[in-house]
Amino acid sequence: MSLFTEPMTDDRARRIAFALVLALTALRLLALFSSPLELYPDEAQYWLWSRTLSFGYFSKPPMIAWLIWATTSIGGDAEAWIRVSAPLLHAGSALCLFFIGRRLFGSQCGLAATALYALMPGVALSSGVMSTDAPLLFFLALMLWAYVELPTATGRRGVALSAGMGAALGLAMLSKYAAIYALGGVILHALVSREARSVWSPVAVVAFALALLAAITPNIAWNAAHQFSTVEHTAANANLGSSRLFDPAELGSFLLSQFGVFGPLPFAVLVGGMVLLIARRRLTAQDVLLLCFCLPPLLVVSIQGFISRANANWAAAGYLAGCLLVAAWMLRWNARLWLIAGLGVQAVIAALFLTWTIAPRTADAMGVSNSFKRARGWEQSVDAVVQRAMQEGGSATLSAVAVDDRFLFNAAAYYGRDYFGQADAPPLRMWVHEIRARNQAETEAPLTAKDGQRVLAASLDGVYRAKMGADFREVSGKEIARVRLDAKRTRKIDMFVGEGFAPVARDPATGKPPEPEVFR
Repeated sequence: MSLFTEPMTDDRARRIAFALVLALTALRLLALFSSPLELYPDEAQYWLWSRTLSFGYFSKPPMIAWLIWATTSIGGDAEAWIRVSAPLLHAGSALCLFFIGRRLFGSQCGLAATALYALMPGVALSSGVMSTDAPLLFFLALMLWAYVELPTATGRRGVALSAGMGAALGLAMLSKYAAIYALGGVILHALVSREARSVWSPVAVVAFALALLAAITPNIAWNAAHQFSTVEHTAANANLGSSRLFDPAELGSFLLSQFGVFGPLPFAVLVGGMVLLIARRRLTAQDVLLLCFCLPPLLVVSIQGFISRANANWAAAGYLAGCLLVAAWMLRWNARLWLIAGLGVQAVIAALFLTWTIAPRTADAMGVSNSFKRARGWEQSVDAVVQRAMQEGGSATLSAVAVDDRFLFNAAAYYGRDYFGQADAPPLRMWVHEIRARNQAETEAPLTAKDGQRVLAASLDGVYRAKMGADFREVSGKEIARVRLDAKRTRKIDMFVGEGFAPVARDPATGKPPEPEVFR
């Protein structure tokens, strides 16, 4: 109980912060390598990208593929090695927060911010899967650390810190384009703070800009050569073309989800503290700095949620600064017991995530199995397709194996890698639903007439089975494979052999094929 209620030396705070992060990371790595959970389809897609290194991919910048390439080059292609960089990157982010907090408010605040971040529910979840959030937050933490050190740096050190800050921001953008919020934070801070403007010499600005451009230019060039597909996909995620705009319920759902992402008490303190301190004009210079990085993502994503939709993790870029603000405010308000209580709740949630990762049946027993359904049953689903392909004679009689869903394609590429990697195996192809490709599988591995002489077709849950069948002159050998996901849920794979691939004309207005009357 004396952790935050009594004065603490800098050395002791640092040792506790490092010990906490080391212990949590060790537990998360143990859970990762013990978990029976399969890859989520998006993770399988990132693994597939990592087989061919590039400066960009259809729906994401390249960093996640580079990280998976690095870790699988060391340990192989098992699920844990695909995910292993996630807990390590979050550990790095947590330690960066200690040094940022120590610089701005003192070592006790640095320790509190480290604990808040390391135990954040969103981080607990993100440490068990490979997503773009882990590298995004790590490189943003490095950028923010360099930024708070900038006022104390002079001469060459100041220029070097500015360049390092630009490089870190560039690497964050190569992880996820949400890093643009941090650039907005730097600009906003310069606009509202004379002290912030005084830190930037012309040489420092040039060093920052050059380092940033050096990092992101290859990705810009890749996008330019690929019709800006990543940028277009990111914009499409906003769903601004939806017929259902301006939805208060969607905004409410997003805001409620932040209690689950950031933590119940921390999010309440963050929102309440913002309102209270801004209204009373009692913000310190350090508060203003951090609000410039925390507030824009929350406001922008909240507005986006109201206009269209917003995923729970879309404001994650603001929570590095959010952890520092919550830690600083709770210590400033002498709410140390509340801080400890909040961390206790977060620790229980983190322990539950570890338990569910190691033993998913405990999630079933607690009624939260729906959260893990997308990480189950893919190996069995793919095995059913592979077994049917082998029964049909493989490439001797099949010109391709085609699927109608990108999730199934990605899972087949990963869990069927031993089969499809053989020289005599039929190629894995993606049936294109609309006039134009909507994902990387449809772009790079579309089913065409050349591959369509005799195809084993597989439809995930039979959603497009009839439409897919309508694109063949003849279909036969219908079969349904069922894979049990948990006590209540089953995944269905509808399979048939299609001959003479001749896609029906898509509707120019909708881009979609017509509705077939029956499945032949």
